[in-house]
This record gives sequence, structure tokens and C-alpha cells, in this order.
Amino acid sequence: MAVNSRSQHHSGGLSPITDRVLFIDGEAIILDKPAGLPVDPPRDGSLSLHNHLASLTFGFERWPVAVHRLDRDTSGCLLLARNPKAAKRFTEAFEARAVEKSYLAVVDGVPDAPEGVIDLPLAKRSTAATGWRMVPDAAGKQAVTHWRLLAARDGRALLRFTPETGRTHQLRAHSLHGLGFGILGDPVYSSGADPLWTGGLLLHARSLSMPRPGKAPAAAIAPVPPRFAQAGFPDAEALDSSDV
Repeated sequence: MAVNSRSQHHSGGLSPITDRVLFIDGEAIILDKPAGLPVDPPRDGSLSLHNHLASLTFGFERWPVAVHRLDRDTSGCLLLARNPKAAKRFTEAFEARAVEKSYLAVVDGVPDAPEGVIDLPLAKRSTAATGWRMVPDAAGKQAVTHWRLLAARDGRALLRFTPETGRTHQLRAHSLHGLGFGILGDPVYSSGADPLWTGGLLLHARSLSMPRPGKAPAAAIAPVPPRFAQAGFPDAEALDSSDV
């Protein structure tokens, strides 16, 4: 069942994690993950989604498990499985590219075209100076992202990304290397830091739909965080909805 989202999810600090449930039934939870919360426990021992799983059982004995990942500073739809059989099926659906996902982002520049496809294989590179990152590499793993321009203002653009594949840092690397513009607030894949922007990474997992044979999909849409308004797009949610 879909759960009515509340505007206070994104108003000042992190709300209780149970208030961020967008969808729940017997086998799935879709959570509106806040920016700043990593999915996996970080090496520095700081809090992660793992610390909240006990409060997301809703009467079940098992803790739910995340079946995909969002970067620490990416907000929005995160799918959790409530039992091992569901986890296996959901993981297979992700591997088969059967899950529909969309993201909203503000990039530090404006593309020349209204829409397009980025087909750019990616590979992991690591250096002592800068650490690791994903870079274009013809011998890397296939990575495909569809994008559409929703609005452009003051040298920035609001984009919808619809990835076919789910590579690590795919959208962030594709935005920089495929479009030529980093996502606003990205400290790694940046086309030039904006000294006026201090609102963090503007990448939001807007929607997710997991197909399930014999029953309705597990699906949800995550409300757009206020930081998009701070970047000049207070109507991001309306622009995204009206364009579908």
C-alpha cells in the first residue's frame, strides 16, 4: 500500500525514519532516504540505514534489507525487502533491468538539446591523490542513462535522469562526462565548484516501480526536497509531474 508522504519529511533535520515510509506491504518497503544517510555502515562508524532497520520491522521479526544502493548524499526512493524470497526476486529484477527508476538533478550548466541518451561505459579508477572515482572507459561496464531537460534558469538546469543500468556513481559520472556539467553540489564529479552553493548534492531518486508478477508493483514517488527550491527550482515537483 502506498503511504501518504508528509511535507515535514524534508523540513529541518532528519525525521523519524518510520515517517519516511512511502510504500509498505507484506514484502516491500519503499523509503524516502534522507540525504546524508549512507545505506551501508561507513568505515568511520557513523550512523547508517543499518542503525534504523530495527524500527522498520512493523511487526515482522526479520529486519528488512536494502536490495539496491543510493549514495550517501542522494535522497529519495530506496527499496527494502521484508523477507528473503522477496529480496531474491527484487535483486533479480534489478539485474534484469526490469525496475523503473527516475531521478531529478540540478546541473551546473544547460544542455544544448531537450533530451538525449548517454551510452558511456564506466570503470573504477583509484589514485593516492584523489581516491577512487568512476571514469569513462571503453573496456568498462556498460552504462546507459536517458535524460530530459525540464527547466533552465540562471545557468542551471533541472534534469530528469532515467537510468537503464545501475552502475556505481553512474548518474554523477554521466552528467559530468556525458553532458559536460557536474551535478550541483557534487564534490567529486564537478565541472567547477559553485562557491555560492552550500546546499549539498542535488540528486534525488524521485520514483521507483518494482514489477511483481500476479500483483501490483511496489511503487512510490518521493517528494522533492527543499534544496531544489534553494537552487532556483521551487516548482521542480510540478515540472516533473507535468512532463510525464
